Amino acid sequence: MKNIVPKFHAKHLNWLMPLILSGIMSGAISCFNLLLNKGWSNQFISVWLHAWSMSWLMAFPLILVVLPLVRKFLMRFVQMPNQSAK
Repeated sequence: MKNIVPKFHAKHLNWLMPLILSGIMSGAISCFNLLLNKGWSNQFISVWLHAWSMSWLMAFPLILVVLPLVRKFLMRFVQMPNQSAK
């Protein structure tokens, strides 16, 4: 049986991973903050979806810019395993 799920090329991980991660994180945080600050209401879902979309519009570009900077910064403090020891 042939696999019918489309596969992305590995080069797309550089934007797919931040896209999915920023969507999950901004959705969870906006939902949590909305519940804490406003509580549940009949309009909660529509208000939350609007808040989430605005948060995601900020989160995705921000993570695209910040992630390489954080990675570069952390490489100063992380000792990578010796590749020739294999």
